[in-house]
Amino acid sequence: MPPGTSPAEAEAEAWTWENAAAGAAAGFATVAALHPLDVVRTRFQVSGGRGWSEVPPYRNTAHAVYTITRSEGLRGLYAGFYPAVLGSTVSWGLYFFFYNRAKQRYLQRKDDQLHPVHHLISAAEAGALVSMFTNPIWLVKTRLQLQTPKHHTSQYSGFSDALRTILREEGFLALYRGIGPGLLLVTHGAIQFTAYEELRKAMIFFKSTQSRTDNRGGEESLLNSIDFAVLGAGSKVAAILLTYPYQVIRARLQQRPGTDGTPKYSNSWHVVKETARYEGVRGFYRGITSNLLKNLPAASLTFVVYENVIKLFKATKEKT
Repeated sequence: MPPGTSPAEAEAEAWTWENAAAGAAAGFATVAALHPLDVVRTRFQVSGGRGWSEVPPYRNTAHAVYTITRSEGLRGLYAGFYPAVLGSTVSWGLYFFFYNRAKQRYLQRKDDQLHPVHHLISAAEAGALVSMFTNPIWLVKTRLQLQTPKHHTSQYSGFSDALRTILREEGFLALYRGIGPGLLLVTHGAIQFTAYEELRKAMIFFKSTQSRTDNRGGEESLLNSIDFAVLGAGSKVAAILLTYPYQVIRARLQQRPGTDGTPKYSNSWHVVKETARYEGVRGFYRGITSNLLKNLPAASLTFVVYENVIKLFKATKEKT
């Protein structure tokens, strides 16, 4: 224990790292199970409008899955899988770490439970920090997912080749294309985590009232994996509906430039103007069906894994 650190502070520090480990495990499980729908969503997000696009036209999610499987095989459905796993695992791990550190900081100033605004601010802080760390990973993931047999004569062979090629052809700043809408997407995590915390409190209150017990086992004795799945999915719906256009803008900005080296969109405002002019409001919600199909079970799975890993850590700690 560092000098001047109280036992309570040391325990809080330890639990921050355990939260990070639980978040990383949750992120890995989510991506491994649902990556094909992420590929479909990304391709839908950049399709439509005017200008060049190497992404084939898909009628719907099922048609996209069928077309990709037929023309590119299973490898096409898992394009960008490595950076997706890396990005999601790192993102969720860092997110839970920064989120819980922020909550602990605000809790030190209060004697009772945190107000919803503190959950909101904590989630926003965590999201902004994670976005800065992981934007290059997400950019590479998007580029790999958009590669088709007709895309470029010199395709990226993988994650490291994509990084080297981008640095060589476009420079370091290209790794941060889409960082603007990426930072705006912190509102997604903030909305999701705030909704999750408040729904969790409400469910605990409801179940404790129904059971009419003193609940000596704590919250863990009241909520089960089904409850966590419902909470995760419910909070995700609110976040997706309010922030999805940011994801479309970011995906369009992160496309690989044309053969002449010119990006299709110069900045976020250019994306907004072109999308609104040629596609209307509907353009900002391209791929939302596959996004919901991916993210509702993904959010459920993430919080189920996270909460159960935390339970496992607590049970192990109590035995020692």
